[in-house]
Amino acid sequence: MVRILKLAQMTAKDLATVKRRAELDIDQVIPIAQEVITAIAQTGDKGLIEYAQKFDYTGATPENIKVTPEEFEQAQHLVEPEVKKAVDQAFRNIKEVHQRQLPEEMNLAEIDKGIFTGEKITPIPKVGLYVPRGKGAFPSMMLMLTIPAMVAGVEQIVVCTPPDKQGNVEPVSLYVAQMAGVTNVYKLGGIQALAAMALGTATVPKVDKLTGPCSIYGAAAKRVLFGTVDVGLPAGPSESIVLADETTDPQLAALDLLIEAEHGPDSAALLVTHSETVAEKASYFADQYLEKLPQWRREFCQTGLDAYGGIILTSSLEESIQFVNDYAPEHLEVLVDDPLRLVGEIKNAGEILLGKYTPSSAATYAIGVNAVLPTGGFARSYSAVSVYDFLKRSTIAYLTPQGFDLVKETSQTLAHYEEFPAHGMAITERDQLL
Repeated sequence: MVRILKLAQMTAKDLATVKRRAELDIDQVIPIAQEVITAIAQTGDKGLIEYAQKFDYTGATPENIKVTPEEFEQAQHLVEPEVKKAVDQAFRNIKEVHQRQLPEEMNLAEIDKGIFTGEKITPIPKVGLYVPRGKGAFPSMMLMLTIPAMVAGVEQIVVCTPPDKQGNVEPVSLYVAQMAGVTNVYKLGGIQALAAMALGTATVPKVDKLTGPCSIYGAAAKRVLFGTVDVGLPAGPSESIVLADETTDPQLAALDLLIEAEHGPDSAALLVTHSETVAEKASYFADQYLEKLPQWRREFCQTGLDAYGGIILTSSLEESIQFVNDYAPEHLEVLVDDPLRLVGEIKNAGEILLGKYTPSSAATYAIGVNAVLPTGGFARSYSAVSVYDFLKRSTIAYLTPQGFDLVKETSQTLAHYEEFPAHGMAITERDQLL
């Protein structure tokens, strides 16, 4: 049975244990990430191929780690028609959502007489996308990463994704990459993939930014690479909260509790409710649904639920919401009587899915909202992947003679106060020259 933890009876240590996630155990793998990254920084392709042969596939060489046009063509024929149909619909919805996010390319407004300010929006020139595979195939992540980069207008998109042991990339992922116009796909996973894109080698282009979900090893690599390249949002092992009240169908709650739990043994899945009846029945039904899963997925669920998840029983809906905000989950399902009423009270969540017809599996695949979300409590300060992750803003300012006259005295005064004489001289001398 899925464990039920009564919040009122939990000690501070118990609560800290529940709120701890696999990503927070990252320190133990930092030395491994440092070793791999240092080797690739010093030896380039030599170090990269050594680790690719060790962790990806034994036949890796500098000549075959990039997906060829022939492999893209072959993937087209390997994807079943019904899968293509599903991917096509998902592609349309995700593209539509992200096109609606696009800001205007430039804006300029007069904020005072002769003082014009604004912004210019420019795509990041080169981005590296990490599409995981380890515990399964994730073409959905290829969709969620390549589409916003494509919509943003990124000039060079580089993708790394782990191959199978024969050196083949999952065909549906290649089908998606083609749809997004991405041809730079490399058969690399884990630390070595992120290091190659961040540092650049003779084979893998250096990028300006990395993003994409990854394991604890990838999260460690991002921490080591921080400062060398923009490593994007923290997107590690999956996590979710299902928020329920006394009106929630415990069978639905049980079903949705298992969605993120089946990602892997390091996933964190919680059901938070103040209804003891819902908690007990959901625990029972979750056990029944677990029996219907393949053994390896069932083991993932059971391990994660025992270590990082379970059912949290609170004293009230208000206390449940407070727990959610403190936890700051990646995925939040709101399965209460009137979910729209609670949206304003939810402050920290990567995504907020409202009502019994909006399970996180629908958001992951088909609705169009982005499913690459901040984990590890970083939903307090980070957002879901969007076109904004692939754009940068340059501020613009323009002064007319009248505008210059309005700001010159302020500029001179503050330059003098901060003891920057060249700053002040650029104002006074200009006033005489123009």
